[in-house]
Amino acid sequence: MSHSEPDRPEQAEAPAPAGPLDLTRLRTFLAVHRAGSLTAAAHLLGLAQPTITAQIRSLEQQMGRELFKRLPRGVAPTPVADDLAARVAAPLDALEAVTGPARTAASASPVHLAGPAELLCVRVLPALAPLVDQGVRLRITTGLADDLLAGLRAGHYDLVISAIRPRGRTLTAVPMMDEEFVLVASQEWAERIGPARVAAEGPAALRGVPLVSYAEDLPIVRRYWRHVFGVRLSCHASVIIPDLRGVLSSVAAGAGVTVLPRYLCLDELTRGTLVPLLEPDDPPVNTGYLVQRPGVEDTPDLAAVHDRLLEEARAW
Repeated sequence: MSHSEPDRPEQAEAPAPAGPLDLTRLRTFLAVHRAGSLTAAAHLLGLAQPTITAQIRSLEQQMGRELFKRLPRGVAPTPVADDLAARVAAPLDALEAVTGPARTAASASPVHLAGPAELLCVRVLPALAPLVDQGVRLRITTGLADDLLAGLRAGHYDLVISAIRPRGRTLTAVPMMDEEFVLVASQEWAERIGPARVAAEGPAALRGVPLVSYAEDLPIVRRYWRHVFGVRLSCHASVIIPDLRGVLSSVAAGAGVTVLPRYLCLDELTRGTLVPLLEPDDPPVNTGYLVQRPGVEDTPDLAAVHDRLLEEARAW
């Protein structure tokens, strides 16, 4: 899917500096540009924030142009900074790969992976278990996509699994899996409702049936109603559980109906504990992305986690 972007003003090219630019200042500049924050860059580089600020000011003075606009939270790059980052990122990353710490020492560092709790627990961690047996160390964080992507930019994680494709050039995202959604109920509710009625009558067949969701605004269920039935959902949930695994167990026990990712309820569908109420030709699908921050050292352990996730996710 393509998205048109508004016309942008022509970027001003950075003027030629009075002398050669210091590599240390350029590394600091690139860290700030990627992290979007002086504090985050200081964390990434292991330096005090006043040192980061002083190096950026020195670089600005040498170039004779402002590189960052100070915001209430973080900084925003100027067009001059964007131009400079585009020109120095690849050479600095290549230099870092040569002059950075030894790979044998770096590979002992844990791989920091973040993503949605349900996918991590049900699919990702079992897929990575063989790597742990080979000595790979993992540090796992769960949360919402926007928060985790912000943490990735700030250097808190190495990889993030996200249902949102990040915009801009600071993060690189690779499609990892397609998450199909299915309308399900327990066997008892399926017999009372009748999947044939759902196919014939649409949401009218579900009138009066309790609805279970993970949030008050029913994001997954609303999307299903709009995509499959072509109507707006206008009812409220009977049960709210802020974890899709809880939604699954509640509906399997007979609490009502819900919409779940197929990977999450595949075992229950196979056993008959849950029954699909409809199998549309064009079900709603989310694409999950594996996102990595540019500039992070591609250690053997990180590369192994990255490659295994992409390989295993083909079957999810």
